[in-house]
Amino acid sequence: MQASQKQGNRDGYHGPYYQPMQELESYAWPPSHNLDHSLFSDDGSQSTAPFGYPFHNSPSTGSSVSQPDYQSNASDPNHSPDHPISSAVSGICSTDDFNDLRHKLRELETAMLGPDSDILEACNNMSVLGEPNQISLETDKWEQVMETINRRDLKEMLIECARAVGENDPLTTEWLMSELRQMVSVSGDPIQRLGAYMLEGLVARLASSGSTIYKALKCKEPAGSELLSYMHLLYEVCPIFKFGYMSANGAIAEAMKDENVIHIIDFQIAQGSQWVTLIQALASRPGGPPWIRITGIDDSTSAYARGGGLDIVGQRLSRFAESCKVPFEFHALPVSGSKVELQDLRVRPGEPLAVNFAFMLHHMPDESVGPQNHRDRLLRLVKSLCPKIVTLVEQEFDTNTTPFFLRFVHTLNYFAAVFDSIDVTLLRESKERVNVEQHCLAREIVNVIACEGAERVERHELLGKWRSRFTMAGFVPYPLNSMVNATIGTLLESYSGKYRLEERDGALYLGWMNQDLVASCAWK
Repeated sequence: MQASQKQGNRDGYHGPYYQPMQELESYAWPPSHNLDHSLFSDDGSQSTAPFGYPFHNSPSTGSSVSQPDYQSNASDPNHSPDHPISSAVSGICSTDDFNDLRHKLRELETAMLGPDSDILEACNNMSVLGEPNQISLETDKWEQVMETINRRDLKEMLIECARAVGENDPLTTEWLMSELRQMVSVSGDPIQRLGAYMLEGLVARLASSGSTIYKALKCKEPAGSELLSYMHLLYEVCPIFKFGYMSANGAIAEAMKDENVIHIIDFQIAQGSQWVTLIQALASRPGGPPWIRITGIDDSTSAYARGGGLDIVGQRLSRFAESCKVPFEFHALPVSGSKVELQDLRVRPGEPLAVNFAFMLHHMPDESVGPQNHRDRLLRLVKSLCPKIVTLVEQEFDTNTTPFFLRFVHTLNYFAAVFDSIDVTLLRESKERVNVEQHCLAREIVNVIACEGAERVERHELLGKWRSRFTMAGFVPYPLNSMVNATIGTLLESYSGKYRLEERDGALYLGWMNQDLVASCAWK
């Protein structure tokens, strides 16, 4: 989720991950993630939240989730905290005895319909006559909600809350949110931490449907150097990014093993960190290294993290290539990928070409967003260049055209695995872990949940859909390199046995237990 101007990015988040630029001797860094503002304070204490709502720490969990500002809806009597409907909901929320439910529901009916017994009696008569009885249906629904709350299954409650939001059910939404606020915590177990950010996304969606979410954020944004530190730590504790870079670089090295000149077009170069290991590998190639030419494409959104324009990337990669005695040339193209035209790429006749799409294409809007399908247009443009290889690395979950409720469930399942994997490598009480999750993951989650239309720029697709797009553009699959796959497998073993590497249908998948996280493949 991409605007070509910095302010545009502040309003329309660019992700999924920043590549923190460390010294070039470092192994590599994660991809670009434009986190202009944090959703929570670094220590999880009370701070200003989106839309000016305060975060409140639950006395039981220390959770930090923003609260709706009911005063902003003073014109709506149902949003007054002193309104009888709100009072009835609060009574139900605080009820521990399930046997009190019907009494509380009766209070709610009275608050909704008024004290006129004739109205309530008419409803009862309708039930006797077999007519539809909305009150009975509502009672059944609230009993089901109460049962869900009694089970105290946080994931189930988050899903039911999202369902209520999607169905425009304010009473059930308010009830579940009041319970969820007592259960989530940025310092708790993985589902409690994820729940804090998922709930924040629901609150943000109710506040404005995402139309002003990034303009209205008032939290202090991390300094560029701090953000790089968070992203570097995420890169070290979660192998998603190493997997993506290694698999793409291995495919490029295999395709270009007999070439003396290589032109690489990277459509989201960010810090340029992916190419450090490839330069190192090509430097030791028998017969000498090839001449490497890299065209780095990136708009101004990554400038915040790297501290300047693309010239910084070119200079650092040039110095590193020189230290490896690799002939090197860098061409900076500081524009959004959706605005790239054929003449911008300066492809020379006959030169072997590799094109890299790593964690980038899901930012391109398609026909579901507007009249221009930049996603497919970009693939057709690349195909017209006749590249030897095109690499694709994308997160494996579906948030593009999926309806809100299913999108919420997909996001919950996906990031539950990510947060669970982080829990293995970072101590739960670690402040660094809180910073990594808040600054590197939370805003992507909120964008997926709270935003719609052009404001929602995190639009992931499953590999099956990407495969259809590449095929329609005229590409055919490029076979995977078994040696690279073995190297990645060894890497994963150093993290956790719960990671799995699976090759199927011409692609390589990285997963955590039964959840696919990233898919990597190549085309020509």
